[in-house]
Amino acid sequence: MAVDPVEFFFGKEWSDGLPVVPPTEERLAAMLDGARRDPDEVIGHVPPLMAPATVRAIALHAVMAGCRPDYLPVVIGAMACVLEERFNLVLLQATTSAGAPFVLVNGPYARTIGLCGGMGCLGPGFRANATIGRALRLMMLNLGGGIPGVTALSGFGGPWRYTYCIAENEDESPWPSYAQARGFGPMENVVTAIPLEGPVLVWDDASEEPGRLAVAIADMMSALGGGNIYRQADMGVVLSPQHAQVFARAGMSRDDTHRLLVERAGRRLGEIRSGGIWRGEAGAARWPFKVALDDENAFVPAIGDPDDLHLVVAGGSGSPASLVMHGITVASRAVSRTYDA
Repeated sequence: MAVDPVEFFFGKEWSDGLPVVPPTEERLAAMLDGARRDPDEVIGHVPPLMAPATVRAIALHAVMAGCRPDYLPVVIGAMACVLEERFNLVLLQATTSAGAPFVLVNGPYARTIGLCGGMGCLGPGFRANATIGRALRLMMLNLGGGIPGVTALSGFGGPWRYTYCIAENEDESPWPSYAQARGFGPMENVVTAIPLEGPVLVWDDASEEPGRLAVAIADMMSALGGGNIYRQADMGVVLSPQHAQVFARAGMSRDDTHRLLVERAGRRLGEIRSGGIWRGEAGAARWPFKVALDDENAFVPAIGDPDDLHLVVAGGSGSPASLVMHGITVASRAVSRTYDA
């Protein structure tokens, strides 16, 4: 009896729960042509299992995920990001939260391969977004041993842990790109991995000036059910082009908007003490700033270091919405790198 290759992979637990593309020799060879690098080159070792992520192994998982060969440079770049010590992938593999690597791609190559940063960019419907992020997750499973209930201890998981990859909507953004704000050139191809929880929608179709719009976004950034108000961590805020234009029409740059959100996001100490994961003086020691613990009205910012806030423009131009993604911990940080396309 012929072996069904899809069922074979399910039986081996080499899948994320969805069918994979069987990685035949022909498909693997075609995928490797997408990067033209030495197949035996080691990009790094994937924790906690520490299996080597060679270019061949990355290409094999890109095939399994359904990538096209021209996606491979981005997949390799994303893997290189999460394997940097600063990113601390072992923590993200084992976290009991629902964090995942949020992969953001900037530069002209993202447009060349059809990576979506516009309407519906978080899916469904876009092969590049879905499969590039999925390839990274499959490697976390198979090379890193990030098996749910064994080494991956997230209590709920989440759909963003299948794939969490977008381009920035540079064409409809009123500002230079996120990558340029981080010091890269406008024509450089840049991939960024940020350890983040799933997105929470901030809907506001009423506010037409920056101060009012910032209220709802900053409130979500400061949520008592999120981790950032209690400890330092990265945070992602993704503005739709429509929301970004509210700030831009008022003459505000990306830096101005970033600064306003940092200033507005926070809670009074009395609110923070009322619940959540407040742990008294021991908890306050996690903040990268001093707070007078005898002052119930003391303002506690959600963003302790402005570099912790990652402000991105993406999504559809007709959507009066933004997304807030809380971070994990100061021990797992964002990484940006150029990649060869």
